[in-house]
Amino acid sequence: MDKYVTRQPIKALKEDRIIGYEVLFQKDYDSLYSSSDVAAADTIAGFLMQNTESIFHDKLTFVTFTPSLLFRNTPKIFDKDKMVIQIEDHVMIHPLSPTIIRKYRAEGYVFAINDFQFSPKYFSMLDYVTYIKIDIRNKQDGKERSSLKNLINTMKGFDKKCIVTGVSSMADYELAIEVGADYAEGSYVAEAMAGKVNRMEFLEGNFFQLVVEVSKDEPDIEKIEEIINRDAALSYALLKIVNSAYFALRRRVSSIRQALVTMGISQLKQWVYLLSFNNDIDNEESLEAMMKLSFLRANFAMAISDHIKDLPIIRSEVYMMGMFSTLQYMINAPLEEILEEVPVAQEIKDALIRKEGVCGELYELILSYEDAEWKKVKQLSDKLEIPSGQLAQTYMDCVEAVNEIWNGLTVSADQETDIPVSKKTHT
Repeated sequence: MDKYVTRQPIKALKEDRIIGYEVLFQKDYDSLYSSSDVAAADTIAGFLMQNTESIFHDKLTFVTFTPSLLFRNTPKIFDKDKMVIQIEDHVMIHPLSPTIIRKYRAEGYVFAINDFQFSPKYFSMLDYVTYIKIDIRNKQDGKERSSLKNLINTMKGFDKKCIVTGVSSMADYELAIEVGADYAEGSYVAEAMAGKVNRMEFLEGNFFQLVVEVSKDEPDIEKIEEIINRDAALSYALLKIVNSAYFALRRRVSSIRQALVTMGISQLKQWVYLLSFNNDIDNEESLEAMMKLSFLRANFAMAISDHIKDLPIIRSEVYMMGMFSTLQYMINAPLEEILEEVPVAQEIKDALIRKEGVCGELYELILSYEDAEWKKVKQLSDKLEIPSGQLAQTYMDCVEAVNEIWNGLTVSADQETDIPVSKKTHT
């Protein structure tokens, strides 16, 4: 049996702030939770312990624990201040559950109920939980909306925090706000946080000109230097990255040309988005969420593309496809118009705009994985001849790699650059 796992962000709806991530194990395709609980517990516990650093990072982590995992004291392996224990109906009906849950609560652990419903077994657990999770999918009609709003109002009366899950579109996100939820969870959350800029402002800006230049088959380093030199924010960002802990240089770099030589064009291509990030600005959280999503898609796509035969683009272009997949959420213009201005392969454009061709199937696989659509993941991975059994570990390896790169690049070296910070953000 293949196992899959992904993370989905959870955002406070009244703030542009991600409070945590849920770790989603496969539940649709040969469900872990419908098989033997002991076997499921073994699979989940082994994976969690192998990937502790990737999963339990800097935000709250929501994990669904089976009865066997709870009885084995598996949650105690992890920091209780960074973890929320999620329980489902099969935990609530277990005769020993109240005792073990009371024990965890007394020790300071926080609980959430998955897929909460109006039912005695769910209400019997209310005293122990902090978060109520409600699936928002297929609740767009008037009657469902009204029921959802009533449920959330009732739970708030019990002083519970309500998280709506399955938020995969703008309509879902707007519904979450309408019904008064506290938090939203799903693949659309990072996209919803992105602040769009005007199309012409973006296309005429120095950052976009830099993106165009580094996307060329043979980038001109003198042209790149010229673009960066005329923009204080880009200059500051480049020098700050090169002088960060990631590069760990023995001597401080102070010129743009020296910084470009140190980083190299190949690495600049991969990290060009970082030059638009200024962690002193007000919307740091939203910009960071979108950039991390871009990096994760790029790394994941490149890692699994090695298994695809006759892929029409090279690895660096696969990486670029993942990075550019978020452009539509940062610029107030159709993706087709944006990509017309960027010198990338036609296969990348066809993939991102229409999900066509082998590249389109790869892109669709990435999106399906983010959405935890496991049946579709299995179908696409089989079609592309990607070993589906390796997807979970590859994904978590990419999560860890993105976290390590981000931490290294945003931790400054001992000496800061002399370039003044510009408050203008080139997104």
